[in-house]
Amino acid sequence: METLLSPVILFFALGAAAAFARSDLSIPEAIAKGLALYLMAAIGLKGGVQVSDAGFSTEMLAAAAAGLVLSILIPLPVFFMLRRVGKLDAVNAAAVAAHYGSVSVVTFVTGVEVLTTSGLPPAGYLVAVLAIMETPAIIVGLLLARGGMNTGGHGRSELFRETLLNGSVVLLLGSFIIGLVAGSEGFQPIAPVFETAFRGVLCLFLLDMGLVAARRLMESHSLTFRLGVLGVVFALVNGTVGVLVAAAIGLDAGTAAGFGILAASASYIAVPAAMRMALPEADAGLYLSMSLGVTFPFNIVAGIPLYTLLAQWIVSP
Repeated sequence: METLLSPVILFFALGAAAAFARSDLSIPEAIAKGLALYLMAAIGLKGGVQVSDAGFSTEMLAAAAAGLVLSILIPLPVFFMLRRVGKLDAVNAAAVAAHYGSVSVVTFVTGVEVLTTSGLPPAGYLVAVLAIMETPAIIVGLLLARGGMNTGGHGRSELFRETLLNGSVVLLLGSFIIGLVAGSEGFQPIAPVFETAFRGVLCLFLLDMGLVAARRLMESHSLTFRLGVLGVVFALVNGTVGVLVAAAIGLDAGTAAGFGILAASASYIAVPAAMRMALPEADAGLYLSMSLGVTFPFNIVAGIPLYTLLAQWIVSP
């Protein structure tokens, strides 16, 4: 209940309620992009500083390897379920599956904030794990679509360039490295900007995400009830698997919950950009409605508390 009543969650609920009520409330796109850039830079910097203070560890390497494997494997059962239960064709099932194998930066940032305020701060190196998990699922999704990679060499090179040099990946990794190099001492002069103001900026960003998610859900003509249910099921199953894997490799409760949040999340920034270029025949309204309209709000409102409780229950104090 404390998590559900936190300001970041309530601002998201306010945005969704305003959209469902057809209010004209909106945040200009340029400002929303600026907020997103700030959040990615802040989480990357703070993660790098934490790793700089704690040093590299076998836990970090194990978490990175586990994240890579999950990003490759998650799209496979998701694709199968979308084909058999969701009744989607191969191209659309592959495009949606890629979204669920990848990760949502905003879901992760929100989860980290909720965990930190709850006294369960996850390890800073999860930022690096997040960056690692962004790309592999895109490649797996394209392979599942079979025809998705039937382009010339120039098309393939553009796809991989777009994927590996995606702005969110570059900013997250770049700011992580800056934080790693600067350490706590170098971070102090900019802490008022990137730490003190963080929660307020996150509230404003989630207000915008509530508006966008609700409006996307209302505008969708491709999302069926069955697919909506699958969007929730995928989050629950993937999040549970993520927490179990994290506990198996010895991560603490906060980090295990953070890892579960990563596994449960679905991309709606990096993957749509790649799918638009590689699989233009896929229904963008469908995969954005599932990832942004269903899975994202479920994780923000209910998923994060559930994965946190599961991690606390499984991981010994």
